[in-house]
Amino acid sequence: MLDKLKGLIKGHEDTARQGVEKAGDAVDRRTGNKYRDQVDTAQRKLDEQIGTQEPPSDDRPPHG
Repeated sequence: MLDKLKGLIKGHEDTARQGVEKAGDAVDRRTGNKYRDQVDTAQRKLDEQIGTQEPPSDDRPPHG
């Protein structure tokens, strides 16, 4: 399932990270920061799983 999610967010990593951050902030607000450490750990782990995608470089040699 994780591979499927990674495929869905491919090319949209920054947007996914923003969503993770907003979701974590919402959990913190709703719980009065009671689980802040656990939420921060989950956010870091999700960011690691999202990974990064290098934008295509324009200075690549042409195919062919």
